[in-house]
Amino acid sequence: MFKSKKVIALMMTIIMSMMLFGGCASEEKKVVSESSDKVEVNVFQFKVEIAKELEEAVFTYEKEHPNVNINIQTVGGGDDYGAALKAKFQSGSEPDIFNVGGPQDVKDWTKKLEDLSDQPWVDLALPGILSGATMDEKVFALPFNIEGYGFVYNKAIFEAAGIDVCKIVDYKTLEEGIKALDAKIKSGELKEKYPLLEAVFEYPAKETWVTGLHTSNAALGQEFNSSIEAFNAEKVAFKYGDGLKKIIDLQANYSSNGDEKQKLNAVDYTRQAEEGLAIERVAMIQQGNWVYGKIKGVDEKVANNLDILPMPIEGAKEDCIPVGVPMHWGVNKDSKAEVKAAAKDFLNWLYTSDTGKDYIVNKFYFIPPLKGYENIEPKDPLGKAVKRYAEAGKTTPWVFMGYPTGWGMEILGNDMQKYLAGEITWEEAIANAKAQWEKMR
Repeated sequence: MFKSKKVIALMMTIIMSMMLFGGCASEEKKVVSESSDKVEVNVFQFKVEIAKELEEAVFTYEKEHPNVNINIQTVGGGDDYGAALKAKFQSGSEPDIFNVGGPQDVKDWTKKLEDLSDQPWVDLALPGILSGATMDEKVFALPFNIEGYGFVYNKAIFEAAGIDVCKIVDYKTLEEGIKALDAKIKSGELKEKYPLLEAVFEYPAKETWVTGLHTSNAALGQEFNSSIEAFNAEKVAFKYGDGLKKIIDLQANYSSNGDEKQKLNAVDYTRQAEEGLAIERVAMIQQGNWVYGKIKGVDEKVANNLDILPMPIEGAKEDCIPVGVPMHWGVNKDSKAEVKAAAKDFLNWLYTSDTGKDYIVNKFYFIPPLKGYENIEPKDPLGKAVKRYAEAGKTTPWVFMGYPTGWGMEILGNDMQKYLAGEITWEEAIANAKAQWEKMR
């Protein structure tokens, strides 16, 4: 229970935010309400995991705002959202709401981003959460959520193998645990209880956002302190390159294609998550709390028995997971005034209304980026796991939003595929990554 002073403080915060919402948004609502025609808002977004639930949220919003029609188009998962967004703008069919990553994206899209500094949610943002979307002291986008990733694992499988995950706190203990589990799988000891279980990992090298962004960030997130620092860096040293190689090799060697690693280049997100972890064909995958909904859609029992292990880079901070903002909502500054007003109102509704908050936490399984959610705790085990790491201070930042445009996926991610296929050495991959970073900067 909160003490009375905390209750009063919380009530004052809510009252102030309501006043801000009313004052700042009144003119925008006026523009929308005075229009006799339907206002149409086109949204182009990347998060496939919430596509269905976002449509449901839009339907609810439209019932409350009958003069607004919102169209959602989702491009993500195995597709390159950044490339798709550029193609969308080049086609002349510009979206009214679209997604941008961190400082590099904000710079790339500044000419198309509406200044959202006056929006009510800005004052509700958690400390530091707007840094990746702020340029020249202007806030250009609303953070999606807070996410964390590491090794999402099936607790029951590890328990059946007699492996105490509490002892896995660094690379050495992780490797020991994985080798022990691999031996149990290969001996057939777990076959009766888990007939489909064939490997510890499934590593989707086809998804260069996994390899070139998330895996690399485990190391570069300890070389750079923030996405802003990475964005301003003219060079990348790969200070923890050896540790990065080990974490990639570990996943590849103990995957279902450990003996033919080139085949990992055909493994996609669906094969890894829904056709891997969800059906207990593998025990662990490199992913984050966003995967919960996908796993639940296949097997709710498995989904509710998941947790996250650290993603340790040897020689750096090891008992931790990367935590950050995956993407932001931006509004097209060139859209019509009434469309921009409706777009802003929808985003405010989604993140600050009671109905919207329910979607954010209980339907999208998001960890909110704003204050005002104190009484709405994450219910899914992966959201709870990220919160646990964050509260313990066992996190490293997401810096890949500060990589040069295209460097992570198109350069490093593609070279990771070549490395796994045996076409280039690790040293060649890293040398090219360093050279291309300097060139692209």
